[in-house]
Amino acid sequence: MAVYICLFHKLSTVTEVQFQNIQVLENPTPDSNIIEQVKAQILTLHYPKPETFSRGECTKNPVRFFAILSMQRSGSGWFETLLNSHINISSNGEIFFPVDRRKNISTIIQTLDRVYSLDWFNSASKNECSAAVGFKWMLNQGLMEHHKEIVQHFNHRGVAVVFLFRRNSLQRMVSLLANSYDRYAKLLNGTHKSHVHSQEEATALSRYKPIINSTSLISDLKEVEMDAVQAIKYFKSTRHMKLEDVQEFLGLPKMELTSRQVKIHKGPLSDFVKNWDDVFTRDISELKIFAAMKSMMMITMLATLR
Repeated sequence: MAVYICLFHKLSTVTEVQFQNIQVLENPTPDSNIIEQVKAQILTLHYPKPETFSRGECTKNPVRFFAILSMQRSGSGWFETLLNSHINISSNGEIFFPVDRRKNISTIIQTLDRVYSLDWFNSASKNECSAAVGFKWMLNQGLMEHHKEIVQHFNHRGVAVVFLFRRNSLQRMVSLLANSYDRYAKLLNGTHKSHVHSQEEATALSRYKPIINSTSLISDLKEVEMDAVQAIKYFKSTRHMKLEDVQEFLGLPKMELTSRQVKIHKGPLSDFVKNWDDVFTRDISELKIFAAMKSMMMITMLATLR
């Protein structure tokens, strides 16, 4: 299983998905021989035989398997729309959102097998001629509870994993609070939207300014960061390498990738937090300490993975 770690900002609606500041990690075991290391660098190709349809003339076309592991409000929806704008990629969304699909490891494996056999149908499915198929999986949707079995299954199936984290944890918190509020307020003509496709809709949603609990802010941010660190540690036995271009990573021909999604909170965070002065004046020193701790935490974690 290949694992790729992405820390990114949204850059534009039209992009080749170039990522900077991607950590390069290699973790071959000391006693592994050169053949095994070479095998680990080769992206596994598959030739699925779906039960619900025939791949026809595409039967001999190989398919790559992938999974995007992320957290809510971390840009995974935007990232996935970019992938799905590629004619050969099918990323099937948040398939483990329904609880019944992740109630135990057996139902999880059954769901994974349906996806990777191409028997999973939604608007993103390219079906017969998919060259890469996958989905996005939030850390709080059964992934952490069953990580050992999932790593084993991913290794067995040759699934390439993308860890997708938002660099600015405070910005993610603002997005979470605003989205949670709109779930009940339904600011857009009585409709809740987690993602928007026009600047007018984005402006309307951004008018709501959440109040941040400054008392628990640092501990809340630390908890999020530790979740990400723990998730990566669960996969530390796998190899890690640099991701420069997602299309190259999936072994696909390059295309211009596009997304219609519009960022809701554009500009400084002070414009979108109602009690920003309170947060800033009370917690600026702690935030600086937290930022330093976060950097040290990542450096330490990466060192242990080498």
